[in-house]
Amino acid sequence: MKYSVFTASTPDWTPAEAAQILAAQGWDGIEWRITDQDEATPPGFWAGNRATWPMTGLEDHLDQIREITTANRLEFSGIGGYAQLENRVDAERMLAATAAVGATQVRIAMPRVDGRNYADLFAQARTNLEYIVTVAEKHGVKALVELHHETITPSASAARRLVEGLNPQFVGVIHDVGNLVNEGFENHLAGFQLLGEYLAHVHIKNARWVVDHVEQDGTHVWRHEWTTLRAGQADLAGYVRDLVTFGYDGWITLEDFSTEVPLEQRTAENLAYVRGLVEAAQAGSRD
Repeated sequence: MKYSVFTASTPDWTPAEAAQILAAQGWDGIEWRITDQDEATPPGFWAGNRATWPMTGLEDHLDQIREITTANRLEFSGIGGYAQLENRVDAERMLAATAAVGATQVRIAMPRVDGRNYADLFAQARTNLEYIVTVAEKHGVKALVELHHETITPSASAARRLVEGLNPQFVGVIHDVGNLVNEGFENHLAGFQLLGEYLAHVHIKNARWVVDHVEQDGTHVWRHEWTTLRAGQADLAGYVRDLVTFGYDGWITLEDFSTEVPLEQRTAENLAYVRGLVEAAQAGSRD
């Protein structure tokens, strides 16, 4: 396995700081967040994130992205893009940028359901994805579909249906255990087996459900929230064992959106924790 961090989860650091600190901690790679965002003080995960590259004028930053990454002897686990599948212009830009910096894969955002007709959304998404795969092939990179709550692909089953029959050399799926706490949970090993050659990348974070409030009639209203790797409802040790059993040996990207532990301590401890889970699973598979 190789380990990287998605910089959505490192909002306090500049790109140079993120690369330097993560390299010093022993991470193998980095997954840059690329999107236009609102300003915020202090910086947050989704607004004012200092480790985010802007989508506007992205092409002017490609040399800097590549240089900061390679100068710190980090690899690109992928690019954390937010270009929407239906926005072919921006999706094509992301694929071209991925190739230009020397990365091999990039997330393309799937449509959110938002109360719209799922069948119609899915059919249009399939048409758009077929086109995007042809562009990915032209650039020699892979477009990634993430398992993400509130989108048309919250589960492995939905993602497999979307990518079925497309060339897995140029399209793949990000399996995200934390997102599956919120929506789309399926037995993980079964999900890996279902995705098969389309399983291209893994994200690890954790989440839990908490009571938001109680109605006057006693009805409990729940909401999900991000939490530390150890405190969430996803069984990460079991998840990693299933990855090893399946034979996955690619990138694991950490994206911890908790704030209880200071950022630098958080990334260092997360690397040790997940690496330990993998080593234990690998040792167990040999017994």
